Amino acid sequence: MRIFTYLRRHRLFVIPFTLCLSGVLFLANGITLSFPAAADSQRPAATVTRSPLSVTEDVRKTILENGLTILTKEVHTAPVVSVQVWYKVGSRNEAPGVNGIAHQLEHMLFKGTTTRPIQFGRLFSALGSESNAFTSFDQTAYFGTVERNKLKALLELEADRMQNALINDEQLASEKRVVISELQGYENSPTYRLDRAVRRAAFPNSPYGLPVGGTKADVEKFTAEKVRDYYNRFYSPDNATLIVVGDFDTAPTLKAVKEVFGKVPDRVKGTGVGSRNSEFGIRNSELNSPSATTARPNSDPIVLKEPGAAATLQVVYSLPDANHPDVPALDAMDYILTEGRSSRLYQALVESGLASAAGGGTANMIAGGWYELSATAAPGQQLDKIEAVQERAIANLRNKGVMPEELNRAKAQLKATIILSNRDISSQATQLGYSQTTAGDYRYIDRYLAALDKVTVDDVKRVANTYLATEKRTVGKFEPTQIAGQPGGAGAGTGQTAESFNLGSPVDPAEVAKYLPSVDVAATPKARRLPEEITLDNGLQVLLLPDSSTPTVTLSGYIKAGTEFDPNQSGGLASMTADNLMNGTKNQNALQLAKALEDRGASLGFSANREGVEIGGYSLKTDLPVVIQTMADVVQNATFPDRELELSRQRALTQLKIDLDNPGRVAQRKFQQTIYPANHPFHTFPTKESLQSIDRQQIVEFYQTHYRPDQTILTLLGDFDPKAVRSLLTQQLAKWQGTGKPPTIAYPDVSLPAKVKQFNPIMPGKTQSITILGYRGIDRKDPRYYTSLVLNQILGGDTLSSRLGTEIRDRQGLTYGIYSAFQAGRHAGPFAIRMQTDPTDAQKAIASARKLMQQIQTQGVKAEEVEAAKRSLTSSYTVSLASPDALASTILMNAVFGLGEEELRDFPQKIQAVTIEKVNLAAKELLQPDKLAIVTAGPGSATAQGE
Repeated sequence: MRIFTYLRRHRLFVIPFTLCLSGVLFLANGITLSFPAAADSQRPAATVTRSPLSVTEDVRKTILENGLTILTKEVHTAPVVSVQVWYKVGSRNEAPGVNGIAHQLEHMLFKGTTTRPIQFGRLFSALGSESNAFTSFDQTAYFGTVERNKLKALLELEADRMQNALINDEQLASEKRVVISELQGYENSPTYRLDRAVRRAAFPNSPYGLPVGGTKADVEKFTAEKVRDYYNRFYSPDNATLIVVGDFDTAPTLKAVKEVFGKVPDRVKGTGVGSRNSEFGIRNSELNSPSATTARPNSDPIVLKEPGAAATLQVVYSLPDANHPDVPALDAMDYILTEGRSSRLYQALVESGLASAAGGGTANMIAGGWYELSATAAPGQQLDKIEAVQERAIANLRNKGVMPEELNRAKAQLKATIILSNRDISSQATQLGYSQTTAGDYRYIDRYLAALDKVTVDDVKRVANTYLATEKRTVGKFEPTQIAGQPGGAGAGTGQTAESFNLGSPVDPAEVAKYLPSVDVAATPKARRLPEEITLDNGLQVLLLPDSSTPTVTLSGYIKAGTEFDPNQSGGLASMTADNLMNGTKNQNALQLAKALEDRGASLGFSANREGVEIGGYSLKTDLPVVIQTMADVVQNATFPDRELELSRQRALTQLKIDLDNPGRVAQRKFQQTIYPANHPFHTFPTKESLQSIDRQQIVEFYQTHYRPDQTILTLLGDFDPKAVRSLLTQQLAKWQGTGKPPTIAYPDVSLPAKVKQFNPIMPGKTQSITILGYRGIDRKDPRYYTSLVLNQILGGDTLSSRLGTEIRDRQGLTYGIYSAFQAGRHAGPFAIRMQTDPTDAQKAIASARKLMQQIQTQGVKAEEVEAAKRSLTSSYTVSLASPDALASTILMNAVFGLGEEELRDFPQKIQAVTIEKVNLAAKELLQPDKLAIVTAGPGSATAQGE
């Protein structure tokens, strides 16, 4: 239920311009060699000829009598199952006047059904399900991942909302406000506004030129009757695919699916897509006409001159549909142009200092697609020059083609991306859903990989000439009309808000339980394997957890060299040090470091946060030595070349301008600087002056002082031999030594505000406000930590099921999203409630949040709420650890906090030990509604009111 603009990397591939509550992945892609024809088979995919690299092995396809397509795949790596339902309907099935109705309907399917008139988010939370949904151009999908014994319950819920959605005037009116809040939130982003204008100009006769979420004007006109009609036409089994991936047995699961979904009637049997669309002013011919998805000639660029931070260039070319044989060659071309530091446009634009960022990506869907290139201007650089350099690079590719080395690198990157993106069961289910709904064949990705192997340098040159002709592009430019770099004026007050209203009744867990499907008895869980811990002679701590389920490895690391060590006048020093590690060593320059990884499709990066530097590395198992060798080289031998350092500074300055044009970032900065005093490490943020003043010597000294093996922890998870990895680490890192005692820093005591402090940074040109309210919280080793998790789950841990979400989002419709969290680290981080609202609704939402805090603080919570929160937390913990990335991160952070390996296994028991008495005591101690710092960043309509 959230829109996020065209994601591209880790493209298992992403669904461009998708609306959802969380990120979703998709394959968008092409080659000169024909794909095998898509076959319709109900036998297991194992009987079908596959390329040597197969993603769809052991998938079984079944079609019910009502037309529902079922894809099942057993994956027994963790005791969890992912269930997804994909409907072949999206903004492609809309027209002006009803634009956004698919997305509005997706929201409504969380509001309940005639048989379960209750917010479905509460049901999913009770199951401990990681559930969500998205709407895109070609499809709408609902997905959840649960413990294996809850599989049938999740199936029943999805079958219920396939046929019994509750769509009435009252529910629609509330959810329309939420959708409008969501859409206006995206209006805060200049890149969103530019993308919308460019695609509308590029595809004036195609629904692909419409914004997926629609417009405020169209959403306001939706009626319950219109939304129900859309639901009845498109939410039918013959227009849907059910995907089940994970730890289950196929035969009994298919029996359960037939029992649950076989009863769902095919509401539009014998009609077809044309009649589905006809009532909405859309002709089927328009959806599939090649001319509808051909970008118009655009001699004059589209120029937006509006408030914003950084000048941005966007160029769009039309591309063919997902099944066109040119797609793999187009993806290879794109990777040669934009993927990684060695790519042509990165070298031409970013390494030259013209742009602070540059990228691109292909989007191939049912009836066409496009290729998008974007660049953000570096300080002082002009978009016209960036456009000219970009066009010269593309002309060079059209005229001279590419080198075999470049093509081989692109193929390796594409293959590695697909393998790495399919490591967890949710991503595998998503891949199947995309392939079946958009490409018409769940085995599409295997055909794609086979075709990719056959792409030649001639193919790449040909598709560049076919699709990237200058006259075929549409150009858009965003030119800021204000100078960003300051967060804007701030209205301030010390008073409390005064709103007169009554809270709704808290959700009764017994009411939720009444509508929850029965859950199978859980099998006795297997004892979770714990990582092996080793410590090298130099003090470096390593945790190893072999897992041969996929031929991949995740490297996660942590160095105690975060921004907590930034001097007051040198905010950004730690980040600039981390950002420049890969810019060259005594042994290799920046490009050599990049190519060593990119030639294999591997990656390695360093990023500084408050308490440490995160290390992230990914590779196929055969390439792990290169990742380790590169990591070892940069932590010991980084040279911080002057030229690269200056380019990095310019990128940091551009990013600062963008951050200070983002209401969420501005609110976070002001909030943190309000609750932490000036002498506290969490108070310091980069400024234009601090970034400009940092010199190379400071960075070298910071690196030499803080990058030490005895302040470093590494975690490796994946397909490797522990003995071989230990030997390699010892060999590569034995000479890395720290001298003297590790650096420390004093953290002063932080008291809560004596009374409410309220601030309103004013940001011209924004449509939505971001509010953060809270104070200094607790650290990870606080004895109340596990109790605080249970308390927070009840208060605001889940937007769709918590008290905050129930009251402020569902009942009042004031916000698209609201949540709370105790950010407990090595030191006491903030407790914060965060929400997005219309500026005129901010004060009412703030007052509601404070009143809810006060209600829980003084009246406590119910025993049933505590038990429900505990079940949700422990179940979601099991589900989350099915992801290799989440598991590696959990192991790493347990070590960072000094909790020991057993914490991985003991966490659920510690949650279960929390009692209602502990929760209510923690509520009195940890919830302080009269001692808040409140920051609302936005257009300036939310005036603070004094007491």
